[in-house]
Amino acid sequence: MVVQYKCNNCGSDMNFNPKSGQLLCESCGLSEDISSKELSDSNDKNIKYEPDKEDNQDTESFEQDFYDSHNGDIESEHNHFDGNDGLQYECNNCGAKLITDSNTTATTCSFCDAAMVLGDRLSGVLSPSLVIPFKISKADAQQAFKKWCRNGRLTPSDFMTANRIANITGLYVPYWLFDLNAKGEVQATCTKVRTYTQGDYIVTETSYYNVYRKVDLDYLKLPCDASQKMDDKIMDKLEPFHYSDLKSFNMPYLAGYISEKYDFTDSDLLPRAKKRAVNYVDNFVRSTITGYSSVKFNHKDININQRSTYYTLLPVWVVYYNHANKDYIFSMNGQTGKVVGKPPFSKGKIAAWFSGIFGLSFVIMRLLALIIQGGL
Repeated sequence: MVVQYKCNNCGSDMNFNPKSGQLLCESCGLSEDISSKELSDSNDKNIKYEPDKEDNQDTESFEQDFYDSHNGDIESEHNHFDGNDGLQYECNNCGAKLITDSNTTATTCSFCDAAMVLGDRLSGVLSPSLVIPFKISKADAQQAFKKWCRNGRLTPSDFMTANRIANITGLYVPYWLFDLNAKGEVQATCTKVRTYTQGDYIVTETSYYNVYRKVDLDYLKLPCDASQKMDDKIMDKLEPFHYSDLKSFNMPYLAGYISEKYDFTDSDLLPRAKKRAVNYVDNFVRSTITGYSSVKFNHKDININQRSTYYTLLPVWVVYYNHANKDYIFSMNGQTGKVVGKPPFSKGKIAAWFSGIFGLSFVIMRLLALIIQGGL
């Protein structure tokens, strides 16, 4: 089922606008609230969609209430979905046929560039609970990327102009947000060392302390990306996302962007979430044991329990950049503008940097030698 949002004024397609947080018609400039485009009324003239031949699902409301969606057995609710691999969809504007990846939930028509939301892949257990809409527009993302490139001190000068952006794509990445509770006990042996002079002797005095900590900590909405295509390390570096912008999911937020459903369930990612939580607990415990010369942990018993999970879509700009006939891919947090990626390095700048460091070190060592000789 293809969903396309139409302008009341001129009939053109409407896309989600990050600056206003509304649907925008780029043809006549009309803006409309997201709430006016809900699919609860299948006769709404602002929404144009047709069930595909392969689609036999009901065209009922696809928006899930945030609170109701998490009652009951969360794991059994999300662990299974049927794949509809290679489904063919038809653009309502030009009639072009589009065969999509089985995970795609929103895309654009490759012929007329119309925004297409694939409603049948966002229904039932596949409907996200939450979304952080894009806060940075495509134009602003390009400017932010150019500014980031100019900060590269060791990157080639022509790369720093950022004028070789081959493509920039707005992508909603599927995440699971975990609410976890950590309970446990920690025992450690700590020392305080004091050194003092007593007559002709230097005395070192070591005091030993048994330290005990009991923890009961909650970690709310700990994120783990659920896409196989996205590199976990890159996604982790894009954090943090600010949860003050979390919204109950509504399909119009996807209009004009690419979106995918999850590859991994919350059960698949729970071990990774627990591992992150254990690291946080460890850092917290260490932060409470201060003022000692040494700390040796003798016993740690930390239990991490899952309380809730939220299937969530988070915004990421993917920037494709070409330099010296080589493609580079960078990721940008679509909410904060944080950029992650490895730019090329200029051999000339690196050589100049090392030469400068070596030259400065030589001058300092020479001055120290002259000072010492003068003192003698």
